[in-house]
Amino acid sequence: MRVMEIQGGFGIEKLTLVERDVPKPGHGQIVIRLHASSLNYRDLGTVKHGDRIGFKPPLVPNSDGAGEVVELGEGVTRLKKGDRVAPSFFQGWVAGGPSRNKMRTPLGGPLDGCAQEYICLSEEGVSKIPDYLSYAEAATLPCAALTAWRALVIEGNLRAGESVLVQGTGGVSVFALQIGKMMGARVIVTSSSDEKLERARRLGADETINYRATPDWAKEVRRLTGGLGVDHVVEVGGADTFTQSIAACRVGGHIGLIGVLSGAVKDVSVAAIFGGNLKISGVTVGSREQFDEMSAAFAQNNIRPVIDRSFELARAQDAFRLMDGASHFGKIVLDIK
Repeated sequence: MRVMEIQGGFGIEKLTLVERDVPKPGHGQIVIRLHASSLNYRDLGTVKHGDRIGFKPPLVPNSDGAGEVVELGEGVTRLKKGDRVAPSFFQGWVAGGPSRNKMRTPLGGPLDGCAQEYICLSEEGVSKIPDYLSYAEAATLPCAALTAWRALVIEGNLRAGESVLVQGTGGVSVFALQIGKMMGARVIVTSSSDEKLERARRLGADETINYRATPDWAKEVRRLTGGLGVDHVVEVGGADTFTQSIAACRVGGHIGLIGVLSGAVKDVSVAAIFGGNLKISGVTVGSREQFDEMSAAFAQNNIRPVIDRSFELARAQDAFRLMDGASHFGKIVLDIK
């Protein structure tokens, strides 16, 4: 089978297409023929700098994928051949809250990920995917969609009529926009690109802010909300945006802290957090049970993921360079034919 590996060090140029044997399932395991795999910023970080967090090549990147079950190991009862499934990011997080042990089991590092034709996993580590979605669409759900879902619905307890601030137009952010509108929220989107902001409006964004033209975007958020601030912020920027996210929140508001694109450490006003009675939730994807709940809601509302571009598996380097350039809107997918 074809496998895209990180070989001989880290960097996009180290992605190499190789051949491996098709795996055989053990007790309680299944083999999935993967048809698509999507890219996340975590995958980009792993490909470029995996050595900084202790990963060692060879390593198969990409946490997300979707395909069909083609072989069952002894004792498998949850699934059957032909089932359309997507692997969970955390293979050991089936239900309940997060724990250290559950979060030691992510695909795409340290476990081999989905940039390959076949993958062998525990039957407990996958979910069935909605029938109306293509494999490419379903492959975008396990990390980006579930992260946005958990931030807004699970941790944020989002309600109709509330307001949501979404930073940027990457995978998590576009899903947050779609989930916000599905739940009946007013959604404000920021971006440095007027073209992307126009696309966000076509997806349902109620207000948009170009943060290059309006550097003090928190002040603009407050203006748009009558001086109150938003109920929820989906914070993907990290150190350089967190202070403004705090300022953009209403008293008693919620920040779903997801990304560290601009860095991980910076001075933060603790007084502004406790004075505003803010709830800050660190969000690292979610459980298989939460994925199943999200998938049911998506199917009920016909939510379709936004795919910017697809690349053949052999062109994985081109896909990662596109993500590295941050010009995409929504998700980037590898087509594993």
